[in-house]
Amino acid sequence: MIKKRILIQETNILLTADVKPPYLLSFITKCREELKSYIRMNPGFQTSLEPLKIVETPLIVKMMGDAASIAGVGPMAAVAGTISQLTLNFLLNHDAQHAIVDNGGDIALKINKEVIMGLYAGSSSLSGRIGFKIKPRKKAMGICTSSGTVGHSISFGQADSVTVFASSASVTDALATSIANGATGHGEVELVENCLAKAEEFREHLRGVLVVVGESAGTVGKIPDLVETDKKVVLGDIFDVY
Repeated sequence: MIKKRILIQETNILLTADVKPPYLLSFITKCREELKSYIRMNPGFQTSLEPLKIVETPLIVKMMGDAASIAGVGPMAAVAGTISQLTLNFLLNHDAQHAIVDNGGDIALKINKEVIMGLYAGSSSLSGRIGFKIKPRKKAMGICTSSGTVGHSISFGQADSVTVFASSASVTDALATSIANGATGHGEVELVENCLAKAEEFREHLRGVLVVVGESAGTVGKIPDLVETDKKVVLGDIFDVY
């Protein structure tokens, strides 16, 4: 089992895998360069807050565009999750049986043993006290979080964390942004309820959602079992074998 940090400009991946395929860094760099080249030719792709019509593009751009169309957000909302998903796909194509790609908290994984993933939700009392028990899966899964109170990502909502579980990290990333934008209103309970109402619009595209606002929380769909933990870590930053 290898565990390593991969830093390529804005990309900050913590990789855990049971294989060490050649040319992984070159593959990630190539994906990034294809995206940057497309943005140079189409600058609106980087700034749009709404889905864009995209044709005949590199795979990374197409995946981001497709995810944005599903979630109703700009394509850059899916950039971190898409890089995670492409990296996971590369590992699986090189016979990985256990792989976790955490790109700044936007995660693509396929695992053959249980892991615990910590939850970070800003100043909420739940932050660092609970984690998700992720069970082995035959299929890949995306786990992504958006926040209106933590980090530098654009969010028009006030949730401390919106964690989404779906089959593709690319789509999961975009959904997390869109659902977190729904955390509007007055008071924690109303913020959670409005956020969950937004999540209901995407039920066909996701497995489950956990929303945390201060001392209030709520779920839609099916999320992994929650367990107590004393790991004071950012979402996805540490995985422990259960």
